[in-house]
Amino acid sequence: MAFNKRETIMKKSGKRKPIYRENFFKDEPDPSERDSNWEEEFDGDGMDSNEEDSDDEWDIDWKEETDTDNGIDKKLVRVICLLGACIVVALGTVFFIFLRESKKEREALEARLNLTQEQVSQEEMTGDFNSSKEGNAGKEQSSNSDEEPEEKQEAAEALPSPLKPEEVSVGALDDAQDPQTFGEAGSEGAGAEVTVSDIGKQDAAGLISGLTVGIDVSKYQGTIDWLKVKESGVEFAMIRVGYRAKSTGEIFEDPTARYNMQEAQAAGIKLGAYFFSSAVTEAEAREEAAFTCDMIAKYKITYPVAFNCEDFQSPDSRQHSLDVAARTSLACAFLDEIAASGYTPMFYASKGELEGSALWDTQTLAGKYKIWVAQYPGQPYPETSASSYTGVHDMWQYTSQGTVAGISKKTDVNIAYFGYTKEAEAKDDTPAEIVEANPEVGIIFTEVNETVTAKQETNMRSEPSTLSDASIVGRLVHGDTATRTGIGHNGWSRLIYNGQTLYAVTSYLTTDMEDTGQQAPPQGPVYTPVSEQVTAKMETNLRSEPGTDREDTIVGLLHNGEVLTRVGIGDNGWSQLEFNGQIVYAVSSYLSVVQ
Repeated sequence: MAFNKRETIMKKSGKRKPIYRENFFKDEPDPSERDSNWEEEFDGDGMDSNEEDSDDEWDIDWKEETDTDNGIDKKLVRVICLLGACIVVALGTVFFIFLRESKKEREALEARLNLTQEQVSQEEMTGDFNSSKEGNAGKEQSSNSDEEPEEKQEAAEALPSPLKPEEVSVGALDDAQDPQTFGEAGSEGAGAEVTVSDIGKQDAAGLISGLTVGIDVSKYQGTIDWLKVKESGVEFAMIRVGYRAKSTGEIFEDPTARYNMQEAQAAGIKLGAYFFSSAVTEAEAREEAAFTCDMIAKYKITYPVAFNCEDFQSPDSRQHSLDVAARTSLACAFLDEIAASGYTPMFYASKGELEGSALWDTQTLAGKYKIWVAQYPGQPYPETSASSYTGVHDMWQYTSQGTVAGISKKTDVNIAYFGYTKEAEAKDDTPAEIVEANPEVGIIFTEVNETVTAKQETNMRSEPSTLSDASIVGRLVHGDTATRTGIGHNGWSRLIYNGQTLYAVTSYLTTDMEDTGQQAPPQGPVYTPVSEQVTAKMETNLRSEPGTDREDTIVGLLHNGEVLTRVGIGDNGWSQLEFNGQIVYAVSSYLSVVQ
C-alpha cells in the first residue's frame, strides 16, 4: 500500500513519521471503511510503488499536499492571529480607560456626598444658636467654641472648577460703581456708637458662652493696624475681597483685600471673607464665587465666606428689577460654589430684608447656609443682649459705628454664635505674595514731573489724608521746592522731597515761583467739586457741618425722592449739598445720584 510505502521512506530518512490525516478532513472515510479502491485511488496520485522519494521530495510533497488539502494559507493564519492579538490589546486598553474614568467619576460623586455630610456634621457640631430667645423657642442653644474647621481640600480638588474671570482690576477708593457704600446695611441706619475694647470687659455682664467678637472691613476702613486691632479684643475679621460694579457688571478686587488678609492673619486674627455681588445671572454668581475662592485660596480662611447683596433696591443697580426668587437663586448659585470649594457658606442681609421673607426666600437660605443678619439696636451689645430679628441666625452685625483701635474710621462690629479653636489651613499652600500698605489706594494720579513750591505754606504728609496729624512729616514753605510726580483726581499731589514720597493738597501748590497767592483755608477734608442731583437712599440728616457728635448741627432731613444738588464729595465720607441757599453736609453713603 502507498501508506506503508511512506512509512518505509520516513524510516529510511530518519525523520519523524508525519501524521498524514488531519481531523478536519471531512471527506476522509473512517479507517475501518477503507478498501482497495481507496488505496488504489491514494496510490494513483502519481507515485510509483517501486519508486522511492528522496527526503527533500517527501518534505515538499507533504507540505504541498497538507496545505492544499487544508485549504488554508499559513501566512494568512499568521496575519489573522496578529490582527486578533491587536484587537484584544485595543479592547483591553479601552476597558482599562473606561474603568479608570468610572473610578474618577465615582470618586468625584463620593467627594460631593462626603462634603455634604461634612457640612451637615459641622452644623450639628457647632450647635449654632440664635441670640433672640423669642425667635428660637424650642431651639436648643449650645456653644461651639471648641469646634475645629473641617478641611475639605481633597473634596474641592475632586470637583469641577467654576468659571473664573479672565482679568480683574483693583477697584478705586471712591468708585461710584461700587455697590457697597460706607456704613450701609439695608434700612438699618448707622447703629449705636460702641468701642470694641469695652466688649471684652463685659464678662461679668453675662456674655453668652461660645460667642466670638469680630469686625467686617473693606477699603472704606483705610489702612489698618492689625496688631492694635488684635490687642483690642477682636477675634475674627470678615474681609471684603471684591465687588461687581452696580451698573457695568465688571468685577473689581477690593484694593485693601490682600493687605488686610495678610496682616490680620499675621496678627493672629481668624479670617472670614465676603463678596459684594450685583450678579444678574447664575453664571455671573458662580463667576463671583470663583473669583472669591481664587482670592482667598492662599490665606487661612477659618470663618465663613459670605454673599452680600444689599444694593439691589437702588434705581441704578443692575439688579433693581429682579424678584425674590431670582435674587435667591443667585445667592444659592454663589454659596453652593463656595461650599464645593471647601469653605463654609454664609448669607448676609438686614433684618428688614429677611423678616417674613420680605425680600429674600429666607426659609430656603436659612435651610442651607449660615445666616448673618444686620440689625442695629438703639443700645449696642451687650446693653442689648440679642437681636430683635426672630429668624434663625448665626452672626449678628449690631452696628456700623464701632470704634476699634488701629482703625481710623468707623467699623461694623459683629457677634458670632460660634467659634473655632483651630485655624484653618490655606487651600493653596503656595505662599501669598507679600504686599505693602498703599497710601494711594483708590486715587487716580496723572503722572507729571515738575518743580513746585507752596503758595504760602502747606503740610507734607505720609498719606493723602487729613484724618490724623500723625501723618504730618514736614512743611513746605514758599520758595522751598519739591518735585511733583503725580496729581490725584481727589485734590492731592504726590511729591518727592528729600528722597521721600509725600503728599500735599494740590490747591496749596504752584509751579510759578512768583505766585504768592492768598493762602487757602486751613487744611481739613478735601472736597472734590461736582455738580449732580442726589436723593437719599432712604432718608438722611442734613447738617451745618460734617460730623455726628452734635445734635444741634441738624438743619433738615432729606427723604428718598427729594432732590438736592451735590457740589462736593469729601475724602472724609461727607458730601456738600445746596439747601435753602446754604451749603449743608450729608453722609455720602446715604445718598444716590438721580439719573
